[in-house]
Amino acid sequence: MSAEDETERKRIEARLYAVPVSLRRPPRRTRAAAPPQPQPPQQVQRGVMTMADAQALMAQWGATDAQLGTG
Repeated sequence: MSAEDETERKRIEARLYAVPVSLRRPPRRTRAAAPPQPQPPQQVQRGVMTMADAQALMAQWGATDAQLGTG
C-alpha cells in the first residue's frame, strides 16, 4: 500500500510471498553422470510443524477457548 508505483508494488509483493531461503530446494542437476549419494536418515527440522502437531495445537486452542467461554 505504501508503494509509489506498480513496479515497486510488484517487487514488494514478490519479497513478501517468496519462499524462505532455508526452505528452497537446490537446483536440479541436468546430467546423471555421478550416481546418487546415499542420504542420511531425515531428522525433524526445528521450527517445522507436522500436520499432527498442528492438529494437536488446534485442539488445545479449542479446549482453552471452551474453558474461557470465548469459542
